Amino acid sequence: MTAPTTAIDSPLAKVRAEISRACAEAKRDPASVTLVAISKTFGVEVIEPVIAGGQRVFGENRVQEAKAKWPALKARFPDIELHLVGPLQSNKAKEAVALFDAIHSLDRASLAEALAKEIARQGRTPTLFVEVNTGAEPQKSGVLPEETDAFIAACRERHGLAVAGLMCLPPLNEAPAPHFALTAKIARRNGLALLSMGMSADFPLAIQLGATHVRVGTAIFGERRS
Repeated sequence: MTAPTTAIDSPLAKVRAEISRACAEAKRDPASVTLVAISKTFGVEVIEPVIAGGQRVFGENRVQEAKAKWPALKARFPDIELHLVGPLQSNKAKEAVALFDAIHSLDRASLAEALAKEIARQGRTPTLFVEVNTGAEPQKSGVLPEETDAFIAACRERHGLAVAGLMCLPPLNEAPAPHFALTAKIARRNGLALLSMGMSADFPLAIQLGATHVRVGTAIFGERRS
């Protein structure tokens, strides 16, 4: 028989230990890195043990899926922080501002306008990350690197949004380091302190290159459900 997983050797604990190691190598305080546990496609019964393990920051890809499972969990655990890490349709801005504490996928003028309207109306101010399409992949959302400075300026000046950071998702078939480095460079020149970079396969490298938020799903929850 397989022995039950203890809190010490749980997947969550292993990810936290790896974050601590990466921070030590980069001479960074582990407290400067936020672990966002990506719980998309997983039900409450899988999420609850991770909450019991002390995790309080979670990420979801879709507004509708998050609405189905997180309001009840947040009512029970009021200190939970919920992040939207997937693409956001402008017509979902109202629901997103109401539900999420951070949005990692601000990537176009129409969405900036919709978010600004809802932030003003609801009085909620989710932390906003501009998504950068560092690989210029046509199938992905995100602002092209050469257009990011102007987009950030427009978000600030035209829409009054307090952009806090950048997010990137490097191409699957390319080394991630240049994409992380480019994202960090754009953030620095725009005075942005937060960097959402790195997932299960590459978050230690992302930490070395300045990530403040790492989005880890598979290493915590296992293979994603269909």
